[in-house]
Amino acid sequence: MKSLSYLNKYFFKYRWRLLLGILCIIAGNYFGARIPAIIGESMNVLKGDKPISAGQTLFWVALGLAGMAILFNIIKGFFLFLTRQTLIVMSRYIEFDLKNEIFEKYQQLDYSFYKSQSTGDLMNRISEDVSQVRQYLGPGIMYSINLIALFPFSLYEMLKINTELALYALAPLPIMACLIYLVSNRMNKLSKEVQQEQSRLSTLGQETFSGIRVIKAYIQEKHAKQNFEESSKTYLKKTMRLVRTNALFMPTISLLIGTSTLLSIYIGGLLTFDKFSGVTTGNIITIILLIYNLTWPFASIGWVTSINQRAAASQERINEFLRTEPAIKNQSEAPLEEFREIRFKDMSFRYKPELPDVLSNINFTLKRGETLGIIGKTGSGKSTLLQLIVRQLDPSSGEVVYNSQKLSSVNLPAYRKQLSVVPQDVFLFSDTIYNNIAFGALDLESTTREEIVSAAKHAHVLHNIEAFPDKFETLLGERGVNLSGGQKQRVSIARALIRKPHILLLDDCLSAVDTETEEIILGNLKQLNKENQTTSVIVSHRISSLRNADYILVLENGRIVEEGKPADLLQTNSQYRELYDKQLMEEPEVFED
Repeated sequence: MKSLSYLNKYFFKYRWRLLLGILCIIAGNYFGARIPAIIGESMNVLKGDKPISAGQTLFWVALGLAGMAILFNIIKGFFLFLTRQTLIVMSRYIEFDLKNEIFEKYQQLDYSFYKSQSTGDLMNRISEDVSQVRQYLGPGIMYSINLIALFPFSLYEMLKINTELALYALAPLPIMACLIYLVSNRMNKLSKEVQQEQSRLSTLGQETFSGIRVIKAYIQEKHAKQNFEESSKTYLKKTMRLVRTNALFMPTISLLIGTSTLLSIYIGGLLTFDKFSGVTTGNIITIILLIYNLTWPFASIGWVTSINQRAAASQERINEFLRTEPAIKNQSEAPLEEFREIRFKDMSFRYKPELPDVLSNINFTLKRGETLGIIGKTGSGKSTLLQLIVRQLDPSSGEVVYNSQKLSSVNLPAYRKQLSVVPQDVFLFSDTIYNNIAFGALDLESTTREEIVSAAKHAHVLHNIEAFPDKFETLLGERGVNLSGGQKQRVSIARALIRKPHILLLDDCLSAVDTETEEIILGNLKQLNKENQTTSVIVSHRISSLRNADYILVLENGRIVEEGKPADLLQTNSQYRELYDKQLMEEPEVFED
């Protein structure tokens, strides 16, 4: 249960709701414990075991006692309503805060973290795990406090009648507590296993839905179904082990409560024959009703224990995630100098210390207004180099310098506001085309429709958008599934252009467009770069995409093997010239002036 101590800060935040809820539980249980005493007193009056005061009639005394019992029930119900309005509502507020805290943490964590995590597991922590914790915050706490408050009142009413009878009636309850203690550790272990399997099942489901087109294309529905069924069976097996353990509680509690009732009737019946005991038939009824009042609170111990164990397992998973520190942190709040250049000085990078370098001894300077082209085979480190420019990664050795300052020491949010990135793996939201383009703007509220249209025009996607019946208001499916690959890339380019960036990074984002469209887009980008003094970095496998570059880097196995101006590289017997000649033979019209 130590993991649940993390939630204490939320209890402090909503301390007045918590305190009021506790007071309502205490008040409600006071009246709840008085009701059996009133009913027992009524029985004593009706049997004649309790004398009626002079001037009173049996009818009016019984009616008064019945009215008092009804009134106390109403008051108890009113306080129960207030209890739920305080404690249960408090649990919903904490659930809201906790989900927001987790989501904020998601956004703080860096690229490396997400490469090592599955989407299904991350989703499970913010949904299923938080729901389990909410059960502890609401019903778990409410029923625990209810038992703590009710037991003293009930015990007081029992001891007032007869100490011996009260002790016999309560004797089975310690046995119940011992059984709960013995089972709780096993439940904790089983709860952790169930949560872990739930994450695996969520991950499998998410991957299946995301890759449904591939599954259908390869006719692998049967295989996908088999995998899901196997995971579901494992989840079912582990859940049933937990359910069987949890199922022991209710029969055990019912048996022990029934034993308490039998002892109350038997011992109470014997005591009624002892005129010195003072025990009456009404007292026995009071004891039995008080025992039954305790039945659900004690029975709920098993359920609450299960809730708490599940919540502890879930909160431990949440805490493990919240304790994760991002590898990339903002080190400064100082205003950022106007961009002049970015320099890579003897920079090397590896993802883990035990792995080889992905990039080795990289040296180059990217100046304002220039267009840098990066070309190389698959796996040569091109995309990793862009991630280092964006500072999604930090160098393992060497430096990346912004103007005259280490990139790791500049104001990171201010720096990234100058950038626009079009990634290789284009991502579009399940929203309108308009909102997908506007997402790239620095200020969503002040972005005008004219700016959106202009960005779409420069990305050469405006004519495609206007061909849709709803034009810019066309709703996209998940990840833009109702657009072609080329359309998705061009919408993503429009999103980058709406920001009017100082540095534009294009990661092989023209691979899905034809050469004619590529030429139009590159011409538009060249004009925009000239007008806005934009610095561009273009990563591509195609020489044609780099035709407007001022400088070229050729990467191979994480190293710069060639660099220089395109015209100079063509004059040498270089890899760049070899790629140029090969692509010239394949698409000669692309290289014609």
